[in-house]
Amino acid sequence: MTEEELNTAFENAYERASNTKIQLPPDIMLRFYACYKRAIHTDTEGFFTPSGNSQLRNAFKLNAFFQAKNLTPKEAKEKYIELVNTYITD
Repeated sequence: MTEEELNTAFENAYERASNTKIQLPPDIMLRFYACYKRAIHTDTEGFFTPSGNSQLRNAFKLNAFFQAKNLTPKEAKEKYIELVNTYITD
């Protein structure tokens, strides 16, 4: 898959995930979040701060992001697409 094809597939997967009515468990949602953020986070310093008002929720987001830290952005896009294809069936 070329980089352009991967980016298109990633954008399509993001649209599917964003528009689904399926209620996913929190642990699966965090996997989606981690892969998505890792795919789009291009800061070479590796510094990442989750957004939101809840410190507890931000802690879970940060932990999920750290678990995906060894993925390259390309690998994270591929993993995100895989997650969407697995869990978003509409």
